[in-house]
Amino acid sequence: MSGVTAEIAADFIVEAQEILDRLGEQLVALEHAPDDRDQLNAVFRGFHTLKGGAGFLGITPMVELCHAAEETLGSVRAGQAALEAQHFDAAQRSLDWLQAMLDAVGAGTEPAHAPAELIAQFSLDPVVAAAPAPASSAPASPEMIGDDEFEALLDQLHGAAAPGSAPPPAKPAAARPAPDMIDDDEFEALLDQLHGGAAPGACPAAPAPATRVAPAVPASPPRPATPAPPRATAPVEAEQTVRVDTRRLDAIVNLIGELVLARNRLKTLRVRLKDEELDRAVGTLDVATARLQSAVMRTRMQPVGKVFSRFPKVARDVARSLRKEVELEMVGAETELDRNLVEALADPLVHLVRNGIDHGVESPELREAAGKPRVGRLRLSAQQEGDYVSIEVQDDGAGIDPERLRAKAREKGLLDPEAAARLGPDECLHLVFLPGFSTKAEVTDISGRGVGMDVVQSRIRELGGQIQIQSELGRGTRFMIRVPLTLAILPTLLVQAGDDVYALPLARVQEVLHAAPKSLGWFDGRPVLDRQSHTLALLDLRRWLGIEPQDTALLTVVVLQMGDSRFGLIVDQVRGREEVVIKPLPRALRGLPGYAGATLIGDGRLALILDVDGLRASG
Repeated sequence: MSGVTAEIAADFIVEAQEILDRLGEQLVALEHAPDDRDQLNAVFRGFHTLKGGAGFLGITPMVELCHAAEETLGSVRAGQAALEAQHFDAAQRSLDWLQAMLDAVGAGTEPAHAPAELIAQFSLDPVVAAAPAPASSAPASPEMIGDDEFEALLDQLHGAAAPGSAPPPAKPAAARPAPDMIDDDEFEALLDQLHGGAAPGACPAAPAPATRVAPAVPASPPRPATPAPPRATAPVEAEQTVRVDTRRLDAIVNLIGELVLARNRLKTLRVRLKDEELDRAVGTLDVATARLQSAVMRTRMQPVGKVFSRFPKVARDVARSLRKEVELEMVGAETELDRNLVEALADPLVHLVRNGIDHGVESPELREAAGKPRVGRLRLSAQQEGDYVSIEVQDDGAGIDPERLRAKAREKGLLDPEAAARLGPDECLHLVFLPGFSTKAEVTDISGRGVGMDVVQSRIRELGGQIQIQSELGRGTRFMIRVPLTLAILPTLLVQAGDDVYALPLARVQEVLHAAPKSLGWFDGRPVLDRQSHTLALLDLRRWLGIEPQDTALLTVVVLQMGDSRFGLIVDQVRGREEVVIKPLPRALRGLPGYAGATLIGDGRLALILDVDGLRASG
């Protein structure tokens, strides 16, 4: 990789990661439907593209492994062989090795070669493998091209063009910052056009110098009979998208945040000054800022399918290791979410998918004995709900027994008997999130350590979201995650306690009500408010902060949602709704229970953002 720029290497890593994520899903789909030609071609193209990029960068271990897979898949495409179970196992294992190689390239270290036995696992039956005609007979094996032929072909196409080829005009120099390079899509299309839709079965062992991928490459592959009008449209299509460094996007989002703060300040001044012209100007600025904010936020949006694509492979590997049969269903993969959130949700969802297969879905024998199909179902879904995205992981397994969880918590000393006895069935389900809690008798490489679900809840809370559990014995379990669309700007309800202002995530606010102090009751030493349908537990924010509450005729109570339950937060005053820009707490204050961040509000003052779950737990 010495002759390759860091920018090209970084682009390869990004694109290779996307290909690996897709390959995991495509391989599982192909294993379920081996006769699906579209999936077979997609898997072949994935390995072929990886090999081509790795060959250009000189990543020999990746080239060798991809070549082994490509050769087998090429023979299957040609009808000369059929894929067996060993080939699917080898392909899935190769993805793990390719990921390790890619990580090594990203870290600047030399990637290790795949084991010889893994490469040998791709081999076909000798009788079948001998069927193809010799490579020297070009008509009998149109998919194969020698290294020398390949180099000569590129030289002919891009050095001295063959007569009559009439390639389309190159993109203008102003639109192509690197005129001596072609992108992956153009390269793939060129090979497909030349070889009848099939990529060559071999590629150069060593990377070709950048100058050999000749200057003024056409925007689309040469076509002998292509009329002029189609050629004119190629540059237009190539200009539809651009690649932007994520750091630039983050910088723009930060600037939008500052603009939102300035807008909020002006809106506050508008009310105070009561000037008609200022009012109109601020109104116009408000509309423009909202539109700009929405447009910028959309640039950072990515479909959750980027994460979902990893789970067919995860589900397959876990199910095979546990000797279970599981079918994974994914719904709503096109739902968009902030890029940072998409990446942050990967680990929690992996835990939930593994947990659903390990703890939820029964073995085929137990399922048959219970009158269920042998194959368990795991459903992963996503949908947008206003400013939030809801993600669910649902299985049709045995369900969770609340009483078993209660007994296990007492046995492990995580709860005292009195506290455990007061828990309702829904509250017992949430015991799985306690640190160190596990129902497994033995620790395995999949579960049993009591840390997975604790990490899931902590991570979801860090993202400003919440997680709930619903379960029914014999019917299955459902985990419901709700996270904001973006972490940059948060709709909040501003409340006041004493002289300070605090922000509550608006998505957690159910209602605001008033109650007379004499109407409060007491239960277990805590204030409660009796309502028509239920008893509402209360937490006085003023006492929680150490502020002496003032005597008032009516108490202001903000009803907040926490999982499946609600509680009321007593405050001095509700100041109204405001969109705020979330700023992290100073390092010395991080980890304090009940606080999620800080922000500047419209009047220029600093306001702390409260963590609803942490507030309730510490109260």
